Amino acid sequence: MKLALLNTTIATTDGLYEIKTVTLGTAKSLVHHALDAGVELDSAIGHESTAAIMSELLDTDIPVNRQMFAQQEGQQALVFKLKGRAPEGVILSSEEIETIGYEFKIMTRTA
Repeated sequence: MKLALLNTTIATTDGLYEIKTVTLGTAKSLVHHALDAGVELDSAIGHESTAAIMSELLDTDIPVNRQMFAQQEGQQALVFKLKGRAPEGVILSSEEIETIGYEFKIMTRTA
């Protein structure tokens, strides 16, 4: 099952979800272990600046992909979550994302 990459902790389909905050090191390990095991990344990152900062932080290419995503039962998602809200209609630069702050979360659909 693919490892999803999201930029919000929104439930994309009905189900039960478990969400926990993780360190950058844990997020990086999750991505690299998945890739080493032949697991594909399923990016639902819709903005270039978010993909760029995630690529830098995780040491792997995170593509921009504006898709409709539905998390499958048992599927994990690595979530890049801003600690604040961007002004409406504004696409943030990497520097602005750093200023707002962010955290990584693992969101698993359990049922």
